[in-house]
Amino acid sequence: MSLRSDRKEEHLALAQMFFHNHQKNSLDQMQLLRPALPETSVAKVDLRVKMFNKTLAAPFFINAMTGGSAKSKKINQELGKIAARENIALALGSASILVKEPEQFDSFYVARAANPDGVVIANLNPATPASVAAKIVNELEADALQIHLNVLQEIAMPEGDRDFYWLDNLMEIRQKVDKPIIIKEVGAGLDYGSILRLKKAGFTWFDVAGAGGTNFAEIENSRNPEDQSYLEEIGLPTVLAAKMAKLTNTNFIVSGGVRNPLDVFKGLVLGGKYVGISNGFLQLLEEGKLATAIPQWKEELRRLYALFGVEKTAECQNCGYYLDLPLLAAWQQIEQELGL
Repeated sequence: MSLRSDRKEEHLALAQMFFHNHQKNSLDQMQLLRPALPETSVAKVDLRVKMFNKTLAAPFFINAMTGGSAKSKKINQELGKIAARENIALALGSASILVKEPEQFDSFYVARAANPDGVVIANLNPATPASVAAKIVNELEADALQIHLNVLQEIAMPEGDRDFYWLDNLMEIRQKVDKPIIIKEVGAGLDYGSILRLKKAGFTWFDVAGAGGTNFAEIENSRNPEDQSYLEEIGLPTVLAAKMAKLTNTNFIVSGGVRNPLDVFKGLVLGGKYVGISNGFLQLLEEGKLATAIPQWKEELRRLYALFGVEKTAECQNCGYYLDLPLLAAWQQIEQELGL
């Protein structure tokens, strides 16, 4: 097994080791305003959404996890089967390893083979050559491409990149790839200024991937002989990242610390078009529970829609909410800092 494949497997093991299902995050400081008279019925709730011209059964999806090793091949194959059966989208882990190790292709393609008609999203790093990015997207038969911005992870990674001039290459990829492109963080949160800059460059889809779930600085620090644990405190909470994204008037996905159907609903209330779940679903898969958990999440989400007087996903953002004082104070300071 190559060093890159070995690192993929190490990341999977560490993600499992550091996973905390009941970890508190900013979604706990977001309180929903519930109508006592919702005038709805669970039977009338319709969770279906359109995503990249395909109809899906629910607004939540399996977000990027892994690929490029023997274990990740098995994981992606199983995720593909579950995504097909439940008709939800599946985003693959970073396929950047294929630039130097094309023999790992099947560890990604197994997901499309298992889910030939569903939404499958490829994932690459922002330094991937544009022509290679286009080739990988085509060969994986992807419906869209995530490009992950993982500066914090790279800084914490002992062998990580130290050069982050990415915008010009991102624009080249946008010219070469004929599928929708999603600019995605990886657990440290997309900020207002970066979204605006990318929007000006022609990008229209974003995944805020805020702090509150998997902490890649923590994962990389566990592999680092130097103590850089202070990096683990850096990150924009998911709720604040989502509020920033909404202000930019772009299409955005909410992810980062989503643990249950209520978190999914909150992400939709914040204005997210869809909500992505990575490590939580990975752990359920490892426990052999994901295949039964997803239909249960659907049913619980239907009940939440009815509880809050909502029948369709697009109506979720009309629900009211307020923030607990610490998070509200942080948001007010951000507004002042940004001159909003």
